[in-house]
Amino acid sequence: MLSRILAFVRSYPRQFWLMVIGMLISTIGSSMIWPFLMIYVSEKLQLPMTSTASLMTLNSLVALGVSLVGGPVVDRLGRKWVMAVSLILNGVAYFFMSYATTLPQFAVLMGLQGAFNPLFRTASDAMMADLVGPERRSDAYSVLRTSNNAGIALGPTIGGWAAMTSYSLAFYGAAVGLATYGILIALFFRETLARVAPEAQVKERFGGYDRVFSDRHFILFVVGTTMVTVCSSLVWVLMSVYAKENYGLPENLYGLIAATNAVMVVSLQYVTTQITKRHRPLAMAALGGGIYTLAVGSVALATGFWGFWGSMVFMTIGELILVPTATTYAANLAPADMRGRYMGLYGLSWNIATGLGPLYGGVLNDNLGPRFIWLGGSVIGAMGVMLYLLLGRRGARREDPAYAGQA
Repeated sequence: MLSRILAFVRSYPRQFWLMVIGMLISTIGSSMIWPFLMIYVSEKLQLPMTSTASLMTLNSLVALGVSLVGGPVVDRLGRKWVMAVSLILNGVAYFFMSYATTLPQFAVLMGLQGAFNPLFRTASDAMMADLVGPERRSDAYSVLRTSNNAGIALGPTIGGWAAMTSYSLAFYGAAVGLATYGILIALFFRETLARVAPEAQVKERFGGYDRVFSDRHFILFVVGTTMVTVCSSLVWVLMSVYAKENYGLPENLYGLIAATNAVMVVSLQYVTTQITKRHRPLAMAALGGGIYTLAVGSVALATGFWGFWGSMVFMTIGELILVPTATTYAANLAPADMRGRYMGLYGLSWNIATGLGPLYGGVLNDNLGPRFIWLGGSVIGAMGVMLYLLLGRRGARREDPAYAGQA
């Protein structure tokens, strides 16, 4: 058994394992606060949910603009320093957020985070694709997600108890975790961007995005992923506020719900991926998205801890199937010289969903009632699943692993 574990570890580059360790450190820190961020902001500002949720929309709009610029930056300047600088500055934003008391102050800091998060994600995904070949990417993304969720298993539990004492402690934890990973990258990572000789470079228009947007199959895949991710964003951003305001669920108990998601991913992700990678990616994406859709609708039936816990468990099953499958599929569609731009646009699925989903849920909450948040979310998710199924019928060749990187 030990020899098999050592062989597995040696089968990946050293820098990949540094990414795994850094992800664990940064996620423990950031997840001490983000499941409770909307509770904190809501209690500080005492505004309607639509106004509070609009901060996430601002975050998403900034992320949209930065992601479009970030892709070419990552493809031209490299991955390492984009990752390091964005992590450190994101940590600084969390630190100052503990002192914010007004809507404009929160808006500025949420906007800054909207700029830093997509830069890191784009560079990190591109570095992963540089380090690991297409035949092993699904396993590699599973390992990285396991590390991420090990951090989530610890972070919300610690953060929930810290928030009951002082939210400042949770914000400081986020700042330290993110800055530590940034420093680790600066000191120990090597650049993975392969430099192309000037005579071999392709003349680009619109920063090279003309090539990306001409890939209709990829663009529709991103649209479908965005719709399905709305379900996840509603659960992660609004369920904590919904559970506390309507059913009195405190932060320390909600932290256990968030930790359940992480424990499931840590214990089940790699095994799940070994099963799902045997099947067509878009079929698995549709299956995972369908479970997401049902899970978000089930929140409307929950009235206490166990109900919300059950919805999270159900959604996590969908996450185990969908997320590594979709990320690997997007990376495999990207040509080597366009990975930053492809993964940047793919990363927008989360940014857009996180921005529009909570605002959409807030409008439903304020105008139709709290339970309509979850019913409305399931409608959007179902539309994304239908798009996956349509792409699966029309794009069988793009699902062939041998096609990876030839877009």
